[in-house]
Amino acid sequence: MKKVLLIILLLMPAFTCSAKDKVIPNPADYTITVHMQSLSLDKFVTSSDVTFQRLTVLVDGKKYELLDTHWRPDLLRVGDYKAKILKDETVRSYEYQRTYEFLMPDGETRQYAVVAEME
Repeated sequence: MKKVLLIILLLMPAFTCSAKDKVIPNPADYTITVHMQSLSLDKFVTSSDVTFQRLTVLVDGKKYELLDTHWRPDLLRVGDYKAKILKDETVRSYEYQRTYEFLMPDGETRQYAVVAEME
């Protein structure tokens, strides 16, 4: 019994640190409304098949295609999502890289990279 108690006491700091490391997103930071029009799953055939979400969205009246930065087998529902820009780099005036972070209704966040822009 003493050994079990000792192990628990030794592991407590590790559990406490990992709980503190989790950052809870502030909804006020997600000021961009992204309207998702459609979503499809793209399968990349590799040694281990990976499925990514491809979203067609409207942001401030401009149409984009976004690609999930992590594989997911599930479909996201069509509708409005709150987002913020995580990455917005412009090296030359005629090209850019942008990544949005979406705030999901349950407080989870997901990152989507812009892979297409349409008129």
